[in-house]
Amino acid sequence: MVDEGPVRCLAGVRVLDLSQYLPGPYGAQILADLGAEVVKVEPPAGDPMRTVGPIDADGVSALYKLINAGKTVVHLDLKLADGKALFRDMVGGADVLLESFRPGALARLGFGAGDLQQINPRLVHCALSGFGQDGPAAQRAGHDIGYMAMAGSLATSGIPARPVIAHPPTADFASGLQAALAILAALLRRATTGVGASIDVSIAESVLAWQGVVLTDAVRDAASPARGAGLLNGGAACYQIYETADGRFVTLGALEAKFWAAFCHAVDREDWIARQNDSLPQAALIGEVAALIRARARDAWVSDLADVDCCFQAVLEPSEVVDDPHVRARGLVRQTAGPDPLLQVLYPARFDGAEPVDRQPLKEADAGTVLRTWVGH
Repeated sequence: MVDEGPVRCLAGVRVLDLSQYLPGPYGAQILADLGAEVVKVEPPAGDPMRTVGPIDADGVSALYKLINAGKTVVHLDLKLADGKALFRDMVGGADVLLESFRPGALARLGFGAGDLQQINPRLVHCALSGFGQDGPAAQRAGHDIGYMAMAGSLATSGIPARPVIAHPPTADFASGLQAALAILAALLRRATTGVGASIDVSIAESVLAWQGVVLTDAVRDAASPARGAGLLNGGAACYQIYETADGRFVTLGALEAKFWAAFCHAVDREDWIARQNDSLPQAALIGEVAALIRARARDAWVSDLADVDCCFQAVLEPSEVVDDPHVRARGLVRQTAGPDPLLQVLYPARFDGAEPVDRQPLKEADAGTVLRTWVGH
């Protein structure tokens, strides 16, 4: 493996991750993957995510380990004077602080945006919250399903009878990505101005930001876009999920005419080619294609259409993903050793042709020791 890669991009950047659960820790992990030194600051009882999901033999959940790999974890009680003092010193030596408190909670502990700016004018402070730092819903509790509901995403996803829950949690991961992106932009600005930033990122708005086309359609036609009726949400035969004879599923994403024609030729149904632009929803055409696909097993279709350029793909079960030839060839999924193995999916970008760098397991440390290391530098 080449000894270069994304680990070098943010070398020397120090990040305090004061967030919990999934969105903030994922955003901080992106920064760690890019080479930043990320110190996760948890209360004495730890991040509640430690006990969410399957618990390993060591009493810690796999989800917590996966989302916090690559970080150093310290414990501080920010309600006590000693904890506050130590944290203040860490803020003074940090480049980034990412937190996920409800608006106002960190200020009540003595570390509001103004306090942080006074401690370290170069600090990039990103507050990641459910609904943002102000507005009528700012203090409302929530989780992914509620953010997706508010942003309009659930209303247009699923089958005509009802919405479906997205998995993995879309809003959580989207907001972590948005936070990391905003932090990188602030660091870039700081490089020329020397001034830090106070960033307000909302989990709900991270999904709302993707809804421009949906909202525009809704304004133009109050009945649009209904679930199962649009081009990209189930109304088109050429862009659809189909069940096979063995109860498995395949996808067809033949949006372009050339791909749809290639599929129709391959299955000896040239009569379907001209029907690609039938009015939506294309219930009749979908039914005909569904009947054809349902006549054979999934892997038979995969074999027959392997060399047909028509955007056809088997729906892989999670247990099948790691054995997919392309996934293996790209080397993004790495399995850890031990009695409770973890499947880490590394940062999905290559820099200068180098392979992704292995993500190290999270490690526990003493906050004072970490701070002394920073001062020593």
